[in-house]
Amino acid sequence: MPLTARDNIQPTDTSEWGRVKNATKSVTDYDAHAAQAHSVTVAPLGTPENPNSKILTAANVITLCRFLLTMAFLWLFVNHANRYVALGLYALASTTDFLDGWVARTTQNVSWLGKIMDPVMDRVLLFTGVVGLMLRGELPVWVACFVILRDAYLLAGSLVLQRYRRRPVDVSFIGKVTTALLMVGFCFLLLDAPKISGLGLVSASWLPVLNSEPGSIGILFVYLGIICSTLTAILYTLEGVSVVKAAREAS
Repeated sequence: MPLTARDNIQPTDTSEWGRVKNATKSVTDYDAHAAQAHSVTVAPLGTPENPNSKILTAANVITLCRFLLTMAFLWLFVNHANRYVALGLYALASTTDFLDGWVARTTQNVSWLGKIMDPVMDRVLLFTGVVGLMLRGELPVWVACFVILRDAYLLAGSLVLQRYRRRPVDVSFIGKVTTALLMVGFCFLLLDAPKISGLGLVSASWLPVLNSEPGSIGILFVYLGIICSTLTAILYTLEGVSVVKAAREAS
């Protein structure tokens, strides 16, 4: 019988730390955690459907390297060291996003730590680029705050929804467009190219390039991404409210 979001997962470790670990596993991959807790998993140990509890694996070391490379990029970038050396480290860190997962799967050594840390490091990588641009004065503070707070809002919403439905909200087309626009925009901003003249459409100082201030064309992609991001957050919120309402009516 398939496990549902309402199935009660009885933790074997009832300490405070044990409860934290079980809650984190449920948020990360409810299906795998529930299958292990009920001893009904049929997937081999070390696969994505049945992660092991190892800490020191090749994939996890690669994930750690991604974090160290990201921090090295941030230090070099905000201290105005060679921009392209810093960006080289950032690009190398980005490639490990694919590498650690591939190593874990091919060596059948997928771990809970890896499944938990991989998405965390993805956000750290993105936010580090955003914060670095902001600290160098190449990205308006309000844009950095918007991107980070929007992610925090969606994360909080997904945690609330897990109480009512195991399956997360499906990624919408506009959500994918948002991600593409922001990533393209931030890449252009990090490269600081190509440069364009200010369009003079507004006089607001907090809208570079749209005003008369020149800058990277990347900021225009970011503006479009922010508009799409706002629409995405509204759509996800409306869907989340409908899920909660339906679950409460059913109970």
